[in-house]
Amino acid sequence: MGNFGVQFRRDLLVAIRGRTETANPIAFFVLALSLFVFAVGTDSETLPRVAPGVVWVVALFAAMLSTENLFHRDHDDGSLELMLLDSRPLFLGVLGKLLAHWCVSGLPVAILSPLAAVFINAPFEIITILVGTLLLGTPVLTLIGGIGAALTAGLGRGGLLLAVLVMPLYIPVLIFGSGACYRVLDGATVTGPVLWLTALLAGSITLAPFAIGAALRGSQEY
Repeated sequence: MGNFGVQFRRDLLVAIRGRTETANPIAFFVLALSLFVFAVGTDSETLPRVAPGVVWVVALFAAMLSTENLFHRDHDDGSLELMLLDSRPLFLGVLGKLLAHWCVSGLPVAILSPLAAVFINAPFEIITILVGTLLLGTPVLTLIGGIGAALTAGLGRGGLLLAVLVMPLYIPVLIFGSGACYRVLDGATVTGPVLWLTALLAGSITLAPFAIGAALRGSQEY
Protein backbone atom coordinates (compact mmCIF):
# COMPACT_ATOMS: atom_id res chain seq x y z
CA MET A 1 0.00 0.00 0.00
CA GLY A 2 1.42 3.38 -1.00
CA ASN A 3 2.04 6.34 1.23
CA PHE A 4 -1.32 7.83 0.31
CA GLY A 5 -3.25 4.69 1.24
CA VAL A 6 -1.33 4.09 4.47
CA GLN A 7 -1.87 7.65 5.72
CA PHE A 8 -5.52 7.69 4.65
CA ARG A 9 -6.29 4.39 6.41
CA ARG A 10 -4.40 5.38 9.57
CA ASP A 11 -6.08 8.77 9.95
CA LEU A 12 -9.52 7.42 9.10
CA LEU A 13 -9.21 4.74 11.81
CA VAL A 14 -7.94 7.31 14.32
CA ALA A 15 -10.84 9.64 13.52
CA ILE A 16 -13.42 6.85 13.83
CA ARG A 17 -12.01 5.74 17.18
CA GLY A 18 -11.98 9.32 18.46
CA ARG A 19 -15.72 9.62 17.97
CA THR A 20 -16.24 12.57 20.32
CA GLU A 21 -13.72 14.84 18.60
CA THR A 22 -14.94 13.76 15.16
CA ALA A 23 -18.56 14.48 16.04
CA ASN A 24 -17.88 18.03 17.25
CA PRO A 25 -18.04 19.74 13.80
CA ILE A 26 -21.20 17.83 12.86
CA ALA A 27 -22.84 18.68 16.18
CA PHE A 28 -21.84 22.32 15.71
CA PHE A 29 -23.38 22.32 12.21
CA VAL A 30 -26.70 20.95 13.47
CA LEU A 31 -26.88 23.09 16.61
CA ALA A 32 -25.92 26.34 14.86
CA LEU A 33 -28.62 25.86 12.22
CA SER A 34 -31.16 25.02 14.91
CA LEU A 35 -30.34 28.16 16.86
CA PHE A 36 -30.67 30.25 13.72
CA VAL A 37 -34.15 28.85 13.08
CA PHE A 38 -35.20 29.54 16.67
CA ALA A 39 -33.88 33.09 16.42
CA VAL A 40 -35.51 33.97 13.09
CA GLY A 41 -38.62 31.81 13.28
CA THR A 42 -39.95 29.36 10.71
CA ASP A 43 -42.76 31.71 9.66
CA SER A 44 -40.40 34.48 8.65
CA GLU A 45 -40.34 35.33 4.95
CA THR A 46 -36.63 36.09 5.31
CA LEU A 47 -35.63 32.54 6.26
CA PRO A 48 -36.01 30.84 2.84
CA ARG A 49 -34.08 33.62 1.12
CA VAL A 50 -31.10 33.59 3.49
CA ALA A 51 -31.07 29.80 3.99
CA PRO A 52 -28.32 28.98 1.41
CA GLY A 53 -25.98 31.58 2.85
CA VAL A 54 -26.65 30.39 6.39
CA VAL A 55 -25.89 26.76 5.52
CA TRP A 56 -22.66 27.77 3.82
CA VAL A 57 -21.50 30.04 6.65
CA VAL A 58 -22.18 27.35 9.26
CA ALA A 59 -20.41 24.74 7.09
CA LEU A 60 -17.42 27.08 6.84
CA PHE A 61 -17.15 27.49 10.60
CA ALA A 62 -17.63 23.76 11.11
CA ALA A 63 -14.71 23.13 8.74
CA MET A 64 -12.56 25.62 10.62
CA LEU A 65 -13.47 23.99 13.94
CA SER A 66 -12.50 20.54 12.70
CA THR A 67 -9.26 21.69 11.06
CA GLU A 68 -7.78 23.25 14.20
CA ASN A 69 -6.51 19.91 15.57
CA LEU A 70 -5.53 18.39 12.23
CA PHE A 71 -1.81 18.10 13.06
CA HIS A 72 -1.74 18.68 16.83
CA ARG A 73 -2.06 15.02 17.82
CA ASP A 74 0.64 13.98 15.36
CA HIS A 75 2.89 16.77 16.62
CA ASP A 76 2.43 15.74 20.23
CA ASP A 77 3.02 11.99 19.79
CA GLY A 78 5.96 12.34 17.39
CA SER A 79 4.30 10.75 14.35
CA LEU A 80 4.47 14.06 12.50
CA GLU A 81 8.27 14.05 12.77
CA LEU A 82 8.39 10.47 11.51
CA MET A 83 6.20 11.43 8.55
CA LEU A 84 8.57 14.27 7.67
CA LEU A 85 11.61 11.98 7.95
CA ASP A 86 10.04 9.29 5.76
CA SER A 87 11.71 8.90 2.37
CA ARG A 88 8.35 8.48 0.62
CA PRO A 89 6.80 11.57 -1.05
CA LEU A 90 5.28 13.88 1.54
CA PHE A 91 2.74 15.15 -1.00
CA LEU A 92 0.90 11.82 -1.07
CA GLY A 93 0.96 11.38 2.69
CA VAL A 94 -0.46 14.86 3.29
CA LEU A 95 -3.11 14.32 0.63
CA GLY A 96 -4.16 11.02 2.22
CA LYS A 97 -4.37 12.68 5.63
CA LEU A 98 -6.51 15.52 4.29
CA LEU A 99 -8.84 13.13 2.44
CA ALA A 100 -9.40 11.11 5.61
CA HIS A 101 -10.11 14.32 7.51
CA TRP A 102 -12.62 15.48 4.88
CA CYS A 103 -14.39 12.10 4.94
CA VAL A 104 -15.24 12.52 8.63
CA SER A 105 -15.87 16.29 8.65
CA GLY A 106 -16.75 17.83 5.28
CA LEU A 107 -18.51 14.85 3.70
CA PRO A 108 -21.02 14.40 6.59
CA VAL A 109 -21.89 18.11 6.35
CA ALA A 110 -22.61 17.75 2.63
CA ILE A 111 -24.70 14.62 3.29
CA LEU A 112 -26.68 16.34 6.04
CA SER A 113 -27.22 19.52 4.02
CA PRO A 114 -30.50 18.37 2.34
CA LEU A 115 -32.04 17.70 5.76
CA ALA A 116 -30.64 20.98 7.03
CA ALA A 117 -32.12 22.82 4.04
CA VAL A 118 -35.56 21.33 4.67
CA PHE A 119 -35.28 22.08 8.39
CA ILE A 120 -34.57 25.76 7.82
CA ASN A 121 -37.31 26.01 5.19
CA ALA A 122 -34.96 26.50 2.23
CA PRO A 123 -36.52 26.43 -1.26
CA PHE A 124 -36.64 22.88 -2.59
CA GLU A 125 -35.06 23.80 -5.93
CA ILE A 126 -31.72 24.73 -4.36
CA ILE A 127 -31.13 21.44 -2.53
CA THR A 128 -29.35 19.71 -5.43
CA ILE A 129 -27.02 22.62 -6.15
CA LEU A 130 -26.44 23.12 -2.40
CA VAL A 131 -25.22 19.54 -2.02
CA GLY A 132 -23.14 19.80 -5.20
CA THR A 133 -21.43 23.02 -4.18
CA LEU A 134 -20.71 21.67 -0.70
CA LEU A 135 -19.15 18.55 -2.22
CA LEU A 136 -16.92 20.82 -4.30
CA GLY A 137 -16.31 23.49 -1.68
CA THR A 138 -15.75 21.60 1.57
CA PRO A 139 -12.62 19.82 0.24
CA VAL A 140 -11.23 23.25 -0.65
CA LEU A 141 -11.94 24.42 2.91
CA THR A 142 -10.13 21.36 4.26
CA LEU A 143 -7.12 21.88 1.99
CA ILE A 144 -6.84 25.59 2.78
CA GLY A 145 -7.44 24.97 6.47
CA GLY A 146 -4.69 22.36 6.40
CA ILE A 147 -2.19 25.09 5.51
CA GLY A 148 -3.21 27.11 8.54
CA ALA A 149 -3.21 24.01 10.75
CA ALA A 150 0.32 23.15 9.58
CA LEU A 151 1.55 26.66 10.35
CA THR A 152 0.10 26.49 13.88
CA ALA A 153 0.89 22.81 14.56
CA GLY A 154 3.49 23.57 17.22
CA LEU A 155 1.59 26.39 18.93
CA GLY A 156 -0.85 24.40 21.02
CA ARG A 157 -4.29 26.00 20.84
CA GLY A 158 -3.88 28.27 17.84
CA GLY A 159 -7.56 28.63 16.98
CA LEU A 160 -7.63 32.41 16.72
CA LEU A 161 -4.43 32.54 14.69
CA LEU A 162 -5.75 29.79 12.42
CA ALA A 163 -8.93 31.80 11.81
CA VAL A 164 -6.94 34.92 10.95
CA LEU A 165 -4.75 32.96 8.52
CA VAL A 166 -7.40 31.04 6.60
CA MET A 167 -10.53 33.21 6.74
CA PRO A 168 -9.51 35.51 3.84
CA LEU A 169 -8.85 32.41 1.71
CA TYR A 170 -12.23 30.91 2.64
CA ILE A 171 -14.17 33.92 1.34
CA PRO A 172 -14.01 33.04 -2.41
CA VAL A 173 -15.32 29.53 -1.65
CA LEU A 174 -18.18 31.04 0.35
CA ILE A 175 -19.01 33.55 -2.38
CA PHE A 176 -19.12 31.01 -5.20
CA GLY A 177 -20.83 28.29 -3.14
CA SER A 178 -23.68 30.40 -1.82
CA GLY A 179 -23.77 32.43 -5.04
CA ALA A 180 -24.60 29.33 -7.08
CA CYS A 181 -27.62 28.68 -4.85
CA TYR A 182 -28.86 32.23 -5.16
CA ARG A 183 -28.48 32.09 -8.93
CA VAL A 184 -30.85 29.11 -8.93
CA LEU A 185 -33.38 31.16 -6.94
CA ASP A 186 -33.04 33.99 -9.46
CA GLY A 187 -33.47 31.64 -12.41
CA ALA A 188 -29.92 32.23 -13.72
CA THR A 189 -27.34 29.68 -14.81
CA VAL A 190 -24.97 28.26 -12.20
CA THR A 191 -22.21 27.32 -14.63
CA GLY A 192 -19.89 30.18 -13.65
CA PRO A 193 -19.82 29.63 -9.85
CA VAL A 194 -19.60 25.85 -10.26
CA LEU A 195 -16.66 26.16 -12.67
CA TRP A 196 -14.92 28.53 -10.27
CA LEU A 197 -15.41 26.07 -7.40
CA THR A 198 -14.04 23.28 -9.59
CA ALA A 199 -11.00 25.41 -10.47
CA LEU A 200 -10.44 26.23 -6.78
CA LEU A 201 -10.63 22.53 -5.93
CA ALA A 202 -8.16 21.57 -8.67
CA GLY A 203 -5.76 24.34 -7.66
CA SER A 204 -6.01 23.46 -3.97
CA ILE A 205 -5.33 19.76 -4.58
CA THR A 206 -2.30 20.69 -6.66
CA LEU A 207 -0.77 23.38 -4.46
CA ALA A 208 -2.02 22.94 -0.87
CA PRO A 209 -0.13 19.67 -0.05
CA PHE A 210 3.15 21.29 -1.09
CA ALA A 211 2.41 24.37 1.04
CA ILE A 212 1.41 22.16 3.97
CA GLY A 213 4.60 20.12 3.65
CA ALA A 214 6.73 23.27 3.66
CA ALA A 215 4.81 24.65 6.65
CA LEU A 216 5.21 21.40 8.59
CA ARG A 217 8.94 21.31 7.95
CA GLY A 218 9.20 24.92 9.08
CA SER A 219 7.33 24.13 12.28
CA GLN A 220 9.81 21.43 13.30
CA GLU A 221 13.19 22.16 14.80
CA TYR A 222 16.08 20.12 13.39
